[in-house]
Amino acid sequence: MSEANGAIRVGVYICHCGTNIAATVDVKSLAASAATLPNVVVWREYKYLCSDPGQDLIRQDIRDQRLNRIVVASCSPHLHEQTFRRAVAAAGLNPFYLQMVNIREHISWVHENKKQATSKALDLLRAAVKRVALHEALERSRTPIHPDVLVVGGGIAGIHAALTLANAGKHVYLVEREPTIGGHMAMFDRTFPTLECAACILTPKMSAVKAHPKITLWTYSEAIQVDGYVGSFQVKVKRRTRYVREDLCSGCLECLEACVYKEGKVPDDFNLGMAGRKPIYIPFPQAVPKVPVIDADACIEFQSGKCKKTCIDACGDRRAISFQLEDKTEEIEVGSIVVATGFQVFDARRASYYGYGVYPNVYTALEVERLVNASGPSGGEVVLRDGRTPQTVGIVHCVGSRDENTNRWCSRVCCMYSLKLAHLIKERTGAEVFNFYIDIRTPGKGFEEFYQKLLNEKVHFIRGRVAEVTDWALDPTEEGKLVLRVEDTLAGLVRRIPVDMVVLSVGLEPQADAQEVRRVFNMDCASEGFFLERHPKLAPVNTFTDGIFLAGCCQGPKDIADSVAQAGAAAAEALALIDAGSIETEPNTAYVVEEVCSGCKTCIALCPYRAITFLEQDKRARINQAICKGCGTCVAACPSGSIRQHLFEDEQIFEEIEGILTHA
Repeated sequence: MSEANGAIRVGVYICHCGTNIAATVDVKSLAASAATLPNVVVWREYKYLCSDPGQDLIRQDIRDQRLNRIVVASCSPHLHEQTFRRAVAAAGLNPFYLQMVNIREHISWVHENKKQATSKALDLLRAAVKRVALHEALERSRTPIHPDVLVVGGGIAGIHAALTLANAGKHVYLVEREPTIGGHMAMFDRTFPTLECAACILTPKMSAVKAHPKITLWTYSEAIQVDGYVGSFQVKVKRRTRYVREDLCSGCLECLEACVYKEGKVPDDFNLGMAGRKPIYIPFPQAVPKVPVIDADACIEFQSGKCKKTCIDACGDRRAISFQLEDKTEEIEVGSIVVATGFQVFDARRASYYGYGVYPNVYTALEVERLVNASGPSGGEVVLRDGRTPQTVGIVHCVGSRDENTNRWCSRVCCMYSLKLAHLIKERTGAEVFNFYIDIRTPGKGFEEFYQKLLNEKVHFIRGRVAEVTDWALDPTEEGKLVLRVEDTLAGLVRRIPVDMVVLSVGLEPQADAQEVRRVFNMDCASEGFFLERHPKLAPVNTFTDGIFLAGCCQGPKDIADSVAQAGAAAAEALALIDAGSIETEPNTAYVVEEVCSGCKTCIALCPYRAITFLEQDKRARINQAICKGCGTCVAACPSGSIRQHLFEDEQIFEEIEGILTHA
């Protein structure tokens, strides 16, 4: 729709938002004041403008009143700008002739004085009316989407996302930095609340990943650089050498038997140091791929060059083992990325008052997960480090969670896995088990029933945070025991509970390198350190970088079921991108007025999206419109003023400022 005879005809629409706005802002008075503003020919207030009738009202006025500029005063543009742009476009008007005024978050939710709030709303409304007169008719562009997808992280979330995408016919690169996929779930024996065998659920999915023709599996690998933009990401993947060729290895594992290094001398990371391994190893029997890794830090050949190399002799004609292999870098192009890098458990040494690392019979929950696992260091038997079977066990909840001194957040899974471990320990040892808790949180399907099951099994529950774990005996019953001192808040007294074994229910934390990973993928971290989603309700798997999605515990603590659900959602978002074939990009991008650019390169280092390149032949900067997100950093920093931005032109900003400062 073109402007009638060059005249600006503005329609102003003010939303009550129920009582969210109307309770603090005098909406009717604001609408009456809007009528006095220049170029305003229609002014209306409506209870819910974002509703279908509210949008119909705007569309009808555009047609009937020949409006060519629209101002909507309502809630955050982040939430509803697209809604009103669609409404404007449906009436035949360029959607970028719309300007929104946030009178909910910026005014009604932060002010109490109605008169002052209304006055401020009028100032912002006046600024928007003056600004919108200078808006330009902009057009979105389209970017094609490369059909391949990168999934980073091979835990249960990454596995599920990869299989979902591959089963839909898309080619997937699954990159995992450990020698095997499976993540933390591979370390578990049972899953709550059904007590299903974790390996029975996980192993078939791991095998399906390895066998799937649409999945390229790169373990022992990391994505180290990501360039480009949604639809066309260029990714460099560093593939660390195993010193065993995956394409030649048959998985017979004869090399492990042949290695002359004494069994068990190298701490086994997968079993958290509670068992040992040889320098050539696979992490666990069901590892995928079933290809050994040579630990160069422990191998005699790498340390002294004097190894007999019996592993090479055992490999025979296959010649899969070579000490000359080196790391290599693969470069791939993908259209979208799913980040599923998981979590790390809280280091219990940080809660020194519980004695972890001091008393040998204080364990973390993850260590006990390995003890009760049939492939663990004790073959599934719960035994202490001295070989005894514990007769009394104390499980301390919320270690590294809900604590002002460590982490304030709830890790969500600790209550349930503590109940699971209590059941498994009691089942396998017959021990008397005490759970020390702050609150029992069992909100999931079947969780409360599982809690009741533990109550029926006569597991003790003591409400109170454990103050300390010591080996100080105050009477003969405490000799040779670990003593947990706790205030029982239900009984109203301080108790001393002697036990043989203490299990610390450690919480979930962001990975130690989360900050480095977020920089590689150009994402944000929340205050806790977990990767930040675009919107906690409406876009829980999207990031602020288009085309990059989150799945699993890298976004926040969650159990297996929620991780799988989020992985499916992330895969669906990636599929929607691919199947659309292209994506519309917003036109509010920065651009360089090349004849004014001095070639100082100030903008290049400042761009958080790496959208700016320097043209050496012209000595000028250039901005890739497909990558630019319109953050405005370069516009503000350019010393020559040669960088400008659509929708934020200088003239528009100056008019907006004048509107705020000019009181009617």
